[in-house]
Amino acid sequence: MIVKILGSASSNFHGVQYNDKKVEKGTGELMLMKNFPSFINENSSQEEVKNYLKSISKNEKVKKPQFHAVISTKFQQHSKEELAKVAEDFMQEMGYGNQPFLVVFHNDTENNHVHIVSTRVNKSTGKKLNDSYEKLKAQKALIDIKERIYGKNNQETIINLLNYKISSLKQLEILLERNGFKVVKNKNDENALDILKNGVREKTINGNQLNFSTIKNDNRAKQIKAILNKYKEVYSNKVFKVEDRRHLEKMLPEEKQKENWKPKIEFESELQKKLREVFGIDVVFHHKDELRPFGYTLIDHKSETIYKGSDILKMNDLFEFTSEVMDKKLFEILKDYNLSDEIAKQVLIEYLKQENPENVPKDFMLLENKKRKSKEVFNSVKNEVRNYLKTQSNNNVKIIKSEEGIYYAVHAKLHYVGELQSLIGEKEYQKFLNPNQANETRTVNQTESNEAKELSKAVNEMLLEWTKHSGTSKDPAEEELKKRKKRKKL
Repeated sequence: MIVKILGSASSNFHGVQYNDKKVEKGTGELMLMKNFPSFINENSSQEEVKNYLKSISKNEKVKKPQFHAVISTKFQQHSKEELAKVAEDFMQEMGYGNQPFLVVFHNDTENNHVHIVSTRVNKSTGKKLNDSYEKLKAQKALIDIKERIYGKNNQETIINLLNYKISSLKQLEILLERNGFKVVKNKNDENALDILKNGVREKTINGNQLNFSTIKNDNRAKQIKAILNKYKEVYSNKVFKVEDRRHLEKMLPEEKQKENWKPKIEFESELQKKLREVFGIDVVFHHKDELRPFGYTLIDHKSETIYKGSDILKMNDLFEFTSEVMDKKLFEILKDYNLSDEIAKQVLIEYLKQENPENVPKDFMLLENKKRKSKEVFNSVKNEVRNYLKTQSNNNVKIIKSEEGIYYAVHAKLHYVGELQSLIGEKEYQKFLNPNQANETRTVNQTESNEAKELSKAVNEMLLEWTKHSGTSKDPAEEELKKRKKRKKL
């Protein structure tokens, strides 16, 4: 989960209009509207909301009063309700708790996110709220909220990591960076190190107090070696390159000509992933620029020990390096798919071939993932697949036939691959397999329905004729029923 403070182009509160358009299109949902007067509510027009915010933001010293933030989660890790709760707590932490603000959920991207719109002018005093170091404060606020709601305490994490057995400062840096932290020198003390998280200083440690240890021939190292030798034969040990070019998207063309625009490089493999997930053994490759790795480090979370990789097993004996390259954004997306077996993996590859035949990853680049999607995501997939079969109008849904002849549904936005039958049920699946039979059944049913209608029409006409001849406009059956009820009362 990350937060971003958006720039404000004017004092017109364009963020209200932007989010209102999303709601109108059906890609946005108003989750929260807080601290507005009673005459401004969810039924108010965007102009009414904008005019109210402008009316309480009249301060000549504040040129850009709009406060516009986005809180985003990775794919669908958090629901719209969770994000709305985080947004509300975030505004309290930022000092905007008593300010009028909107929270709008957006579902137009792969990442669930909410937009928050408010004013930097205090509605009670007319003075500007303190926005010094606003972006840094936003990061700190989000960290504190996550710790409070989800129990993720960065301080405890750092203390635990500092207890790992390390043999050098470099190993400590690798360990902390692997867990989302950054180590920098303290500006005031040359012997001290600052540990940062998203630019926020979490802890300062004295370098002289670090304890380094030399590890030789321990039993755990032998166990790790045995694990590596065994599972390199079970899982793919082919290593491919992952290039992160996302930071280039906002750069100007002339900036891209400079040397510092090179993409961030990582190296990945299925074996690497499985060692981390199953055994708590994290493999970190060492490389320079885009060149092939020259070494690796093993982080063993079970024994809280860091090893030099070559002390356990030579890198070339463990991994096979390939020339294959994948974009980081695509890699993260594919890694989020629920690929529980080889069939699901091949179905996804077939889908990728149809979407972009020029850029299809090799099968070893799709990493097995048995993690189940949340109930909310699964229900969304089911509903959208069923609607797709009726309308054929959802671009995120594709039906793929496996080599075994079984049909699968692929949902591109929700990163889901699953058997079609399990999503729509046996009855609907048979209709899908035999559309002609289903049409025949519908024809027969329609015929029977038409015959029933004709019979009913004929009976009604007969009754009408009967009433004419009896000299009454009333149904004789009804008259007879009334007579019986009258006799019973007597």
